[in-house]
Amino acid sequence: MARSIWKGPFVEESVIKKVDKQKNEPNKKPIKIWSRKSTIIPDFVGISFLIYNGKKFIPITVSEDMVGHKFGEFAPTRQFFGHTPADKKAKEDGGAKTEDKK
Repeated sequence: MARSIWKGPFVEESVIKKVDKQKNEPNKKPIKIWSRKSTIIPDFVGISFLIYNGKKFIPITVSEDMVGHKFGEFAPTRQFFGHTPADKKAKEDGGAKTEDKK
Protein backbone atom coordinates (compact mmCIF):
# COMPACT_ATOMS: atom_id res chain seq x y z
CA MET A 1 0.00 0.00 0.00
CA ALA A 2 1.34 3.44 -0.91
CA ARG A 3 1.84 6.27 1.55
CA SER A 4 -1.08 8.69 1.74
CA ILE A 5 -0.71 11.91 -0.25
CA TRP A 6 -1.58 14.26 2.61
CA LYS A 7 1.39 12.96 4.64
CA GLY A 8 3.88 13.62 1.84
CA PRO A 9 7.08 11.68 1.14
CA PHE A 10 9.08 10.29 4.05
CA VAL A 11 12.54 11.81 4.37
CA GLU A 12 14.65 11.38 7.49
CA GLU A 13 15.23 14.74 9.22
CA SER A 14 18.96 14.08 9.52
CA VAL A 15 19.24 13.78 5.71
CA ILE A 16 17.43 17.09 5.18
CA LYS A 17 19.70 18.82 7.72
CA LYS A 18 22.83 17.44 6.02
CA VAL A 19 21.62 18.60 2.58
CA ASP A 20 20.78 22.11 3.86
CA LYS A 21 24.18 22.32 5.56
CA GLN A 22 26.00 21.27 2.37
CA LYS A 23 24.18 23.82 0.20
CA ASN A 24 25.86 26.62 2.18
CA GLU A 25 29.35 25.10 1.98
CA PRO A 26 31.65 25.62 -1.03
CA ASN A 27 33.29 22.19 -0.49
CA LYS A 28 30.96 19.53 -1.94
CA LYS A 29 31.87 16.23 -0.30
CA PRO A 30 29.40 13.32 -0.60
CA ILE A 31 26.90 13.01 2.24
CA LYS A 32 27.01 9.71 4.16
CA ILE A 33 23.53 8.39 4.92
CA TRP A 34 22.22 5.21 6.49
CA SER A 35 18.55 5.92 5.75
CA ARG A 36 17.71 3.66 2.80
CA LYS A 37 13.99 4.18 3.44
CA SER A 38 14.07 7.94 2.76
CA THR A 39 12.44 9.18 -0.43
CA ILE A 40 14.48 11.25 -2.88
CA ILE A 41 12.94 14.72 -3.24
CA PRO A 42 13.69 17.42 -5.87
CA ASP A 43 15.94 19.32 -3.41
CA PHE A 44 18.45 16.44 -3.63
CA VAL A 45 19.05 16.67 -7.41
CA GLY A 46 22.75 17.14 -8.20
CA ILE A 47 23.96 16.17 -4.72
CA SER A 48 26.28 13.20 -4.14
CA PHE A 49 25.42 10.67 -1.45
CA LEU A 50 27.16 7.65 0.04
CA ILE A 51 24.39 5.14 0.83
CA TYR A 52 25.17 2.36 3.30
CA ASN A 53 24.14 -1.09 2.09
CA GLY A 54 24.99 -2.99 5.27
CA LYS A 55 28.63 -3.57 4.39
CA LYS A 56 29.98 -0.54 2.55
CA PHE A 57 28.94 2.86 1.24
CA ILE A 58 27.75 3.02 -2.38
CA PRO A 59 28.38 6.38 -4.16
CA ILE A 60 25.29 7.86 -5.84
CA THR A 61 24.74 11.22 -7.54
CA VAL A 62 21.05 12.08 -7.62
CA SER A 63 19.52 12.93 -11.01
CA GLU A 64 16.02 14.08 -11.91
CA ASP A 65 14.99 10.54 -12.88
CA MET A 66 15.57 9.35 -9.30
CA VAL A 67 13.06 11.74 -7.70
CA GLY A 68 10.24 9.82 -6.00
CA HIS A 69 12.28 6.65 -5.51
CA LYS A 70 13.91 5.46 -2.27
CA PHE A 71 17.66 5.65 -1.64
CA GLY A 72 17.74 1.91 -0.98
CA GLU A 73 16.76 1.14 -4.57
CA PHE A 74 20.13 2.40 -5.79
CA ALA A 75 22.31 0.54 -3.27
CA PRO A 76 21.71 -3.22 -3.56
CA THR A 77 22.37 -5.25 -0.41
CA ARG A 78 23.06 -8.59 -2.08
CA GLN A 79 25.78 -9.50 -4.55
CA PHE A 80 25.01 -12.20 -7.13
CA PHE A 81 28.16 -14.06 -8.16
CA GLY A 82 26.46 -16.36 -10.65
CA HIS A 83 26.00 -20.08 -10.55
CA THR A 84 29.11 -22.10 -9.90
CA PRO A 85 30.55 -24.19 -12.74
CA ALA A 86 30.27 -27.27 -10.49
CA ASP A 87 26.48 -26.90 -10.44
CA LYS A 88 26.33 -26.70 -14.23
CA LYS A 89 28.57 -29.73 -14.65
CA ALA A 90 26.53 -31.80 -12.18
CA LYS A 91 23.33 -30.85 -13.96
CA GLU A 92 24.73 -31.96 -17.33
CA ASP A 93 26.06 -35.25 -15.92
CA GLY A 94 22.80 -35.91 -14.10
CA GLY A 95 20.82 -35.47 -17.31
CA ALA A 96 23.03 -37.94 -19.17
CA LYS A 97 22.63 -40.58 -16.47
CA THR A 98 18.85 -40.40 -16.52
CA GLU A 99 18.81 -40.91 -20.29
CA ASP A 100 20.99 -44.05 -19.97
CA LYS A 101 18.58 -45.61 -17.46
CA LYS A 102 15.61 -45.37 -19.84
